[in-house]
Amino acid sequence: MKEFVISEAKAETAILVGLITPQQDEAKTNEYLDELDFLADTAGAVTVKRYTQRVNGPNQVTYVGKGKLEEIKTYIENEADEDREVGMVIFDDELSAKQLRNIENALKVKILDRTSLILDIFAMRAQTANAKTQVELAQYRYMLPRLQRLWTHLERQRGGAGAGGGKGSVGLRGPGETQLEMDRRIILQRITLLKQRLADIEKQKNTQRKNRGRLIRVALVGYTNVGKSTIMNILAKSDVFAENKLFATLDTTVRKVVIENLPFLLADTVGFIRKLPTDLVDSFKSTLDEVREADLLVHVIDISHPDFEEQVKVVKNTLKDLDCAEKPTIMVFNKIDNYHWVDKEPDDLTPETKENVTLDELKKTWMARHDEDCIFVSAKLKENLDELRGTLYRKVRELHVQKYPYNDFLYPVDD
Repeated sequence: MKEFVISEAKAETAILVGLITPQQDEAKTNEYLDELDFLADTAGAVTVKRYTQRVNGPNQVTYVGKGKLEEIKTYIENEADEDREVGMVIFDDELSAKQLRNIENALKVKILDRTSLILDIFAMRAQTANAKTQVELAQYRYMLPRLQRLWTHLERQRGGAGAGGGKGSVGLRGPGETQLEMDRRIILQRITLLKQRLADIEKQKNTQRKNRGRLIRVALVGYTNVGKSTIMNILAKSDVFAENKLFATLDTTVRKVVIENLPFLLADTVGFIRKLPTDLVDSFKSTLDEVREADLLVHVIDISHPDFEEQVKVVKNTLKDLDCAEKPTIMVFNKIDNYHWVDKEPDDLTPETKENVTLDELKKTWMARHDEDCIFVSAKLKENLDELRGTLYRKVRELHVQKYPYNDFLYPVDD
């Protein structure tokens, strides 16, 4: 009797491409490609190769130079000959319609850029009607300037200046142009509809916020995958989805938290990321309104990440764009259990690097001189969470007394 072997579906394979420029050195490019690799993994793709090129800036026609593009093409063809088909090539920057079209014509595989990959993950993560609407709006905004690329397979006749039955007469336009105009009109109409739908959702959310009573609002903010949802679950005793993937949380979740005698509202928000397109920020305005409405921000940072200081800058710049940079903030450095450092040999006279700094030494650097409260925790191992609760209680109580001086539930607590 013949046995049937059920094989697992193969994950799509991907090549990553980035540029080394005067504004972005090799170390920074490799770090960005590591993040792009993580994004690809979150979307379900496996990275098999990376390419970088040292240039002054992106090529306006093919992003990379012709020689590098030919090198990538040769690799894809060789892999196909060995029955190891490459499914896609992902570029670390946003590509124009011209670049997309030219690269696709050259490589003959699926081409994605950082923005389209993030949009794909957002579409996969969206659960509620609000998130799905915001993702769809962002996708249409991304697609609109790139419509022409989708119709290059249709023949388009060139119109002339002649009149009557001559070249360029009415009725002789190619189907591509007609379809292109039709698609653009449909997408613009859809964008208008989605904006209206989001406006209606925003009205509902404003009503919900008004009904939340006299409670201080606290928002968890930070780079993606720093542990915000895990901290939310511990503080609120909730079950918000948490996973070691980028953008595990897409919808804003609000829970009531009580520390000692003090209740307040805690919101878990979508994580930020480098090179996040403006269209995405605009599309997720209603989600980020929880940050705007918050009285206190809890900025969660993955201290085990080799470039966490850059991530802090990204978050602060995004908060600045949202006009939230001046809000009271608690800095929570998470994942201290995963922090690693290398002790230098006594005879090693080379300059000390970030990899040689212990956690105790790190706490005494710029963090000790920071204006905001700084707390070091491990949400995974539940270390120093009492200190976090104590700081939250003190800050929320201060804000509550200022905002609601005539409350009817806040009673004194013996220090």
